Amino acid sequence: MLSECRDAIQAVREELKPDQKQRDYTLEGESGKVSNLQYLHSYLTYIKLSTAVRRNENMAKGLQKVLQQQPEDDSKRSPRPQDLIRLYDIILQNLVELLQLPGLEEDRAFQKEIGLKTLVFKAYRCFFIAQSYVLVKKWSEALVLYDRVLKYANEVNSDARAFRNSLKDLPDVQELITQVRSEKCSLQAAAILDASDSHQTETSSQVKDNKPLVERFETFCLDPSLVTKQANLVHFPPGFQPIPCKPLFFDLALNHVAFPPLEDKLEQKTKSGLTGYIKGIFGFRS
Repeated sequence: MLSECRDAIQAVREELKPDQKQRDYTLEGESGKVSNLQYLHSYLTYIKLSTAVRRNENMAKGLQKVLQQQPEDDSKRSPRPQDLIRLYDIILQNLVELLQLPGLEEDRAFQKEIGLKTLVFKAYRCFFIAQSYVLVKKWSEALVLYDRVLKYANEVNSDARAFRNSLKDLPDVQELITQVRSEKCSLQAAAILDASDSHQTETSSQVKDNKPLVERFETFCLDPSLVTKQANLVHFPPGFQPIPCKPLFFDLALNHVAFPPLEDKLEQKTKSGLTGYIKGIFGFRS
């Protein structure tokens, strides 16, 4: 259908070439008349863009279902939030082109309806951008985007009463609000846990210990120097330690020999020495 619309638009565009000066703007800013061919061109363009929006929306719904499921085959590439962001970017671009169709600038109801649809798809786009930030643990950015999703969704709920029939085919904004609130709670919990883990890691990694690795096996410490050429593994050269001398021979019986006491002989020798000294002075020689 999209190819047929493109062919029809191309044929009408060829017919519009000689009639391009029919629609002009006066100096006061009032718009001139729009020819039937230009209305036909706008109508065909509207069909093409609306069909493209519905196609991309269905593709986004299919990717969301696959994204919520666990991949059965790890070898296959699973969809990522970035794929959905790209689809919603295309949808928003198509809605911008719808607002610029000739002959519909003064249709306030149409402009309001397209504006509400734009808010819905902006909310979903912000949601998946936040999901992509969650995957890389950028908690603050994701939290801000979740708040923006709630802002867009609340704007849609406040203005959607008059366009309930035209918005019934769009994704449910109330379901998105519920999902965002649950995701915010999970994000805050994950941010707290990640902050505590990073604090513990920094504390253990900042421990400055000059001991070599051989002396601190019982203490966990992240030391990047261990994988470098200056790793502090052991004391080198090792320090001097006192050791017993190596004897020339081993006398195993010496430690078990009981020697006789010699105290009495030492006393007699001392006395005889003193007596002989006195005799020598007085001339008494034996």
